[in-house]
Formats: sequence, structure tokens, C-alpha cells
Amino acid sequence: MPVDPIATAVSSLPSLPKTGVVADLLDWYDRHARDLPWRVPPNRRALPHPYRVWLSETMLQQTTVATVRSRYDLFLRRWPTIADLAAADDADVMAAWAGLGYYARARNLIACARLVAAHGGQFPATEQELRQLPGVGAYTAAAIAAIAFGQRAVVIDANIERVVARLLAVQTPLPAAKPLIRQHADALWPDQRSGDFAQALMDLGATICGPRKPQCDQCPLATSCDARAQGLAGDLPRKAPKAVRPVRYGRCWILHHDGRIWLVRREQRGMLGGMRALPGTEWTDGAPKTGKIDADATHLGQIRHIFTHFELRLDVDLCHISQADADQHGPGEWWPLTSIDQAGLPTLYRKALLLLDDGGLGKG
Repeated sequence: MPVDPIATAVSSLPSLPKTGVVADLLDWYDRHARDLPWRVPPNRRALPHPYRVWLSETMLQQTTVATVRSRYDLFLRRWPTIADLAAADDADVMAAWAGLGYYARARNLIACARLVAAHGGQFPATEQELRQLPGVGAYTAAAIAAIAFGQRAVVIDANIERVVARLLAVQTPLPAAKPLIRQHADALWPDQRSGDFAQALMDLGATICGPRKPQCDQCPLATSCDARAQGLAGDLPRKAPKAVRPVRYGRCWILHHDGRIWLVRREQRGMLGGMRALPGTEWTDGAPKTGKIDADATHLGQIRHIFTHFELRLDVDLCHISQADADQHGPGEWWPLTSIDQAGLPTLYRKALLLLDDGGLGKG
């Protein structure tokens, strides 16, 4: 029979005293848990509402806690229940999401809210059922099941992955080490207070066991950590070299008339789907196309924007046009520059508008 490298690696590593690790970590969490608006403090021994957990976990995918904290409060004030969110206009939700990036999450947020609302507003309580919801993957399903429903569900995010890798001194580089780390986490995971244990690991990774210069002298698991014992804590988890990110090119236009600019709506499918945008060319692997635009357009510069799978280099031109000519550049709407922050533009196009200057707009 072929040898299973993961099983071999698991059997060759020392096991941790589960009871001690769980007790030490939960005791630390009870005293040092971060105060986050979507959490119920651990001393209350209560479960947060699934809507709040789902909303926060969706926002936190690929986005920092600092960024999400204020945006989460705005969302919750505007749409306090999942029924409110389900009834919202798509454009309003997409505009409120602007700046958080990864806009497929916002589209899935709307679809999921409407599906749950159609079933009485009640989230399913098991990982398997939760994974059937739009935009709910393995991590989010486990987080909701553990935190909102108190089920034993193994939650693995980047912070938890790092803590577990160091506890067991897993030296296999990521992403190959992911199955091994999950098996170790599963072996540690308690049946009780599963959600608190997940959040405790997250907090530990975010505040003490960080990516660089872990503060081992403050760690509640220091005596159990194999990486610390071997002097490897700052080196783990190891990562395989990143592939070179491809570069794409495009061009967009700031079409200006009398203190307003022409905004279009991107196609629902694809990057930044459904979002307001500046008109422009497709994004291609070669040099940016010139497109149909007035010859006297002023080139303002080029911006660079990093997406998950590629880097975009976008040339930005300014063109002063008549109000009647706007629809030649695609259906859209005039938007006052004085209130452009309310348009809900993605970060990419907000970067483009930063190239504007008062002198350039004085021609319109």
C-alpha cells in the first residue's frame, strides 16, 4: 500500500496534553478576549446571534479587523436583521461594501440573506447545511457552527493555522502542511466551548503569536509549544515561494462636465461586478487600448492595483465632454465630484480620482 505522508508526519510528531492546552488557552481568553462588536464576551457564557457571526465572518475574509470594525457597525445599523438585508437594493449593499474589496463577497451576502430570509430567517445550525448557503465555505461554516450554535467545529483561519503549526513545530511548508495542521487542530479541539476555543486561538495569533516576532514570554501556551522549545517560533509556519503575479493593463477615463463625472455600472459577472465605475477598456495582458475617446484627453498618470490573482496597471485620462455626449461612453449617470464619496466606488477607481487636480478641472 502507498505511504500516506500526512499520516506518517502525524505519527512522528509528539502529541500535546490536550486538557492542559485547552484549559490554559480558555483561561487566558476569559481574561484577555478582544472587545469586538460582533462578539459576546466570554464571561457571559452566551451565544451571539448567527446573523451577526455570519455578517462579521463574511466581512473579515481577506480584510483586517481594524477595517471591518467600523463598517460592520454601519451595516448593522442600516440592516439590523437578515430580513432587512434581504430586502435591500443590490446597489445600496454594493455601495456600502465599497472599499472592503473582494466584491463577490457582497454579491454572495445579498444572495445568502435572501435565501435565509425565504426560509423564515433562520440559519441552519450544522456545518454541512451551512455550506450549502451562497458564499459560505468551510471556514465560515465552521465558525458559525462553533461560535453561534456552540457545536464542536474545527475552525481554521490564518491565525489558528500559525498557532497550531508552532505548537507542534510543523516544518512542512504551506500550503502542503494544511491537512496536517487541520489534523493536529482536530486532535486538540474541545467538545465544550468550541466557539470560545476558536476565538481564543484567533486572538492569540492576532495579539501574541503574530507572524513576526512572536511574544513567547507572554504566551499562555509557551510551556506546551514545540517551536518555542526548538527556537523556531519566528520561522514557522514555513511557506512555499509565491508564484509571480501576472500583470494586466487597462485604461479608464474621467469624463467631466460642470463639476460632475460620468459613472457607469460594471457587468454583474466578473471583477467588481455590479459596482459603479469609471468607463474604460477591458483589462488585457498587453498594452492598454486607446478606446473611443476625445483626442484632447489629458493623461493623468497610471495607477497600480493588486487583485488576488493579478496586478492591474491602469492608465487614467481626463476628458471634458458635453452633457449630451456622455451616453456615447456607455449607459451611466452624472455624479457630483463634491459627493463622490457617496457613490460607493471601489478602491481602484477612488485611486484613479486621486490623480485629479484643481487646475485640470478648471477647463470644463
